[in-house]
Amino acid sequence: MSFVNYVNKEVNCKIVYYGPGLGGKTTNIQYVYQKTSGDSKGNIISLNTENERTLFFDFLPLDLGEIRGFKTRFHLYTVPGQVFYEASRKLILRGVDGVVFVADSQVERMEANIESLKSLEKNLTDQGYDITKIPLVMQWNKRDLPNTTAIKDLHNALNKWGVPEFEAVAVKGNGVFDTLKMISKLVLMNLKGGLE
Repeated sequence: MSFVNYVNKEVNCKIVYYGPGLGGKTTNIQYVYQKTSGDSKGNIISLNTENERTLFFDFLPLDLGEIRGFKTRFHLYTVPGQVFYEASRKLILRGVDGVVFVADSQVERMEANIESLKSLEKNLTDQGYDITKIPLVMQWNKRDLPNTTAIKDLHNALNKWGVPEFEAVAVKGNGVFDTLKMISKLVLMNLKGGLE
């Protein structure tokens, strides 16, 4: 959960982008990084492998100013989408404050989306989190491709919790900041509720 440093008056929140391999998690974070001013961001760390663009994590601290006299900073991570990196996914979810599930809208990727969502739910449960109580946002990515699943079908198959959802084309930036703003808002509301 959020790390509060009372000496430096700083709150650090962790948001994890989760989803199937090559679904757009890294593309989301890279777009945010490119469009964020230099004063508001730290260095982005990206580790690439032959099968997956992000082996371990992307790390992007975003400074969002002060809340109740505390400087608020978001750290954005992605998890590797490939199933054989399950241990890495669990590790990256440790201490998570909010999750963005990035689904690949292509019809042929529905099974991978469902498998990844089940993995998310299991990994959160294994770490003592209840997916119904953690801030969660769904992003339907790759909406610009010709073979996309209908939004209604994505919703019915993947959003059984009725959490906020956004259409996106991450390579063009469509929906990227809408998704980030919503998960940030949900995390801050959750944090504020915990502080009161």
